[in-house]
Amino acid sequence: MGNSFGTLFKISTWGESHGGGIGVVIDGCPPRLPLSEDDIQFELDRRRPGQSDITTPRKESDTAQIVSGVYEGLTLGTPIAIYVPNGDHRPSAYSEMKDKFRPSHADFTYQTKFGIRNHEGGGRSSARETIGRVAAGAIAKKILKLSGDVDVRAYITKVHDIEMPPMEKFPLHEDVEASPVRCPHPETAEKMVERIKAVRKDGDSVGGVIECRIRNLPVGLGVPVFDRLEADLAKAMLSLPATKGFEIGSGFAGALIKGSEHNDVFVNKEGKVGTATNRSGGVQGGISNGEELVFRVAFKPTATIIQNQNTVDKDGTETELMGRGRHDPCVVPRAVPIVESMAALVIIDHWMRFQAQCKTFNF
Repeated sequence: MGNSFGTLFKISTWGESHGGGIGVVIDGCPPRLPLSEDDIQFELDRRRPGQSDITTPRKESDTAQIVSGVYEGLTLGTPIAIYVPNGDHRPSAYSEMKDKFRPSHADFTYQTKFGIRNHEGGGRSSARETIGRVAAGAIAKKILKLSGDVDVRAYITKVHDIEMPPMEKFPLHEDVEASPVRCPHPETAEKMVERIKAVRKDGDSVGGVIECRIRNLPVGLGVPVFDRLEADLAKAMLSLPATKGFEIGSGFAGALIKGSEHNDVFVNKEGKVGTATNRSGGVQGGISNGEELVFRVAFKPTATIIQNQNTVDKDGTETELMGRGRHDPCVVPRAVPIVESMAALVIIDHWMRFQAQCKTFNF
């Protein structure tokens, strides 16, 4: 039913927005990895609601509970189950949405496909489902850091029509987290915050763009033809709620220049093959080339807005709907750790596949 992701490092998420809780089962984590609930909680705290005045006011501690797969602080190599209970329930705020479809939301498609849906908070279609992804991503990020010193860093480059200048250096975590909007350029971040507050006051919403950069990757991650690294990254990112676009390296802008301008020339970098530029975004032929991996994800404005909108009900009768409940006026700030987590899950899965395919046999 589409609730699992990955090949060798595989996750399965479960739970609804206003149900008893959210959880994830991770299968394929190697044994003897030091792991505690604090490792998980650090990342969950970055994505939890109510963390600033530009996010949803829903108050959740999002406290992680490891219920299997870890013994005396070390992973066992068996499935790891993580549970996060829901606390701040307000299902009554969604009573009108039981029979009416929110414009641009999953209400209509879920109801039509399954003939039933949990309308409270969007149920399974809510972004609260991503708790399981972030919990699993925390484990993937720890493995990558310990085994290959791999850094995964996402940050906001654009909110509505406000865009930060290009960033040449790999951003520091503290620079990204310095602002509630998670843009490492202070002047731009301030403008973004003010824009989000302004649209929230009007009961409206805005979208934006997140850039993610990954450094210290080896050459060789990615499996042609259908499991190209950028293809799996695209699937991972476009599986996130509210995503509308994915591009890697030069992206769509690369279609507007000549090959002589776009090609990344190979050079010798301290005895290793590298490229003088990185318009490929760290991937060539679907395989990582050792350069920094760079991609961007576009997020639409939040579908549920606090304004009257025309819609229809389950019988197809035209009506109006006033959005209620607690929603982010811009999903992008809280999506930063989610993008990082999904990127880490793709990378760790391909790293394990690379080790199994290319490092096992010596003919």
